[in-house]
Amino acid sequence: MPLLLLSLGVGAVPAFVSAHINRPADEIRIGYLNDAAHPYSGEEFVDAERKQLATLGYSLTDIAAGDHDQASTFRSVLDSLDAIYVAGGNTFVLLSALRRNGTGDVLVEKVRAGLPYIGSSAGSIITGPSIEPASLMDDPTDAPDLIDRAGLALVSTVVIPHADGALPPYPPELITQIKETYETDYPLIFVNDDQALLVEGDSPRLIPSP
Repeated sequence: MPLLLLSLGVGAVPAFVSAHINRPADEIRIGYLNDAAHPYSGEEFVDAERKQLATLGYSLTDIAAGDHDQASTFRSVLDSLDAIYVAGGNTFVLLSALRRNGTGDVLVEKVRAGLPYIGSSAGSIITGPSIEPASLMDDPTDAPDLIDRAGLALVSTVVIPHADGALPPYPPELITQIKETYETDYPLIFVNDDQALLVEGDSPRLIPSP
């Protein structure tokens, strides 16, 4: 069950992908799941994230889990891919989309069966046991239908991205507040924007990802 959980930089992606998919980059099909970005349509960072991944040369397929009325159609899309990239944005909106019609269950099943998973920011946070600590980073009211904040439980820790406080929406004071508020209730791991959490086997580790 290979996972690469990014904060911002994609520098670790090529080595991760090549370790699990033995084909040239332009023959590798990666699904770009972008539900988290829906509240920010038109914002510069939304296009910038996709362009950053596209520059690595992969064949990208845009996916929105919330557009699938049935889990079976979502499964068919995932079956056609070599890897999945879950983009950043609002963590609550992303989880809400994956809770509709069982798409999240299908995603977990496929990843546990070996589909390489790359998450960025919100896409990294949802892999943990809960997204509750993200309530200080994102607005939960953007997903009013989401009641259960349990994550996908693909990893045992809650990833807190942007932990170096370099991005204006997430200053160091906010990162400190998250730590002080949630560290006694949740296992947190803080990931800087030039790092990623690599999950292969039983020993997740922080690696550079500029």
